[in-house]
Amino acid sequence: MSGNLADLSAGELLTLFRGKKASPLEAAKDVLARIADLNDDVNVFRLIDEVGTLEDAKQSERRWFKGEPLGLVDGIPVSVKDVLLTKGWSTLLGSKLTSPDQPWDEDAPPVARLREYGAVFVGKTNTSEFHWKTVTDSPLTGITRNPWNPELAPGGSCGGAAVAVATGMGPLALGTDGGGSIRVPCSFTGVFGLKPTFGRVPQYPAGAF
Repeated sequence: MSGNLADLSAGELLTLFRGKKASPLEAAKDVLARIADLNDDVNVFRLIDEVGTLEDAKQSERRWFKGEPLGLVDGIPVSVKDVLLTKGWSTLLGSKLTSPDQPWDEDAPPVARLREYGAVFVGKTNTSEFHWKTVTDSPLTGITRNPWNPELAPGGSCGGAAVAVATGMGPLALGTDGGGSIRVPCSFTGVFGLKPTFGRVPQYPAGAF
């Protein structure tokens, strides 16, 4: 397929995968290239796992070629807000106070569900320290910029997630919302965000929100 797969929505990618007009590996490569081009300008990611992303995409590609996708997100590049436990990756909550020297051997429930259905995880997106502010800056990662005007804020605390979607650094981004943390940055950056009904998505570990 001509064109950049990083510019497509998750639904558009699924249509191409089903029709064998594009593959999860091609989509992952385009998203990683977009991250390499733009991340330094807007500061979206604290962690990028290029090797893991490509390996997950290859496995997804094999499933699609056999006609056996795991679910509606199989092969879709997804980023994870750096407050949600993600197996194999540190979760530092935007703070230098969080020690990276921990096992990091389990997934938060929404991460586990996405992994079960074949999502291709790209990396951890920036958040405000302990995700308690509606801006996205922290002592750990600095300031995340609004992609439409770098002098303006993208909102928070899911500013990294919202900017990732707005700039094509992955069509889906997993966040959290206790007081607007998804809704505010999505409104600031022009993308769609959803806060599920409280209790609809299991929360672990337990937190104030």
